[in-house]
Amino acid sequence: MKILGKVSVVALGILVSSGPLRADDQSEREARWKDIETSLFGARVVQNGDGVIALDAPVRADDASLVPMGITLSAKQPVKSLYLVIDDNPAPVAAHYTFGPAADPREIKMRVRVNTYTNVHVVAELADGTLLETEKFVKASGGCSAPMGMSDEEAMKGMGEMRVKFAGDATPSKPVDATLMVRHPNFNGMQMNQLTRMYTPARYIQTIAVSDGPQKVFDLETGISLASNPVINFAFVPTGKGQLKVDVTDSENSHWEKTVPVPTLSN
Repeated sequence: MKILGKVSVVALGILVSSGPLRADDQSEREARWKDIETSLFGARVVQNGDGVIALDAPVRADDASLVPMGITLSAKQPVKSLYLVIDDNPAPVAAHYTFGPAADPREIKMRVRVNTYTNVHVVAELADGTLLETEKFVKASGGCSAPMGMSDEEAMKGMGEMRVKFAGDATPSKPVDATLMVRHPNFNGMQMNQLTRMYTPARYIQTIAVSDGPQKVFDLETGISLASNPVINFAFVPTGKGQLKVDVTDSENSHWEKTVPVPTLSN
């Protein structure tokens, strides 16, 4: 949480001191990213990752509170971690994945909130410490304050329930595609209850950990930019232990676990 919190404070400081950034001002967007980049990586050099990282995001979002993000990686060496940064969101770091030995991080998909016209950056950290980045400009507005269209009580029903789907059976040493669905409203403190006209207190997922038997698939640090009822697509290489475990915690220190059998390994 330290990384996400640090960047959130920096981001809010920029917004308060200089006002909303104009969507057509390239120099301000570049300065914004430079501040975030320095907060995350210090003096480390972040190189252009075009050709290694691809970000699939809509040019104009149909729903700013449910914006799909697809990240494809084709690095020749293992990927240690991955950052998804929505530059002009109140908390820019939407996701920080740290991959374990069971991960196959060639493709990650998730849905996020986008608050205004903004650059979206993806930074991959390779095993040797190299940092590679790519960016895309996304047009969206009001995603962080958009109400869910139901009462807070309805939104919180079944909170913490999880489902995991696998795309077919597992084959030894070959990756399996999986989809994780978590029921959680991810209230971010910016949404107004349409009945009471009061702002709903923030309550959002902070961490998601996935492991296959003794092997880590990934740890995810996230925050208020994650969409409600998140859906995350990922891949992993089964260990043959037969159990995929998911641990979720939120900002109220609630904790949920789910263990599901991995499809039977076949030769």
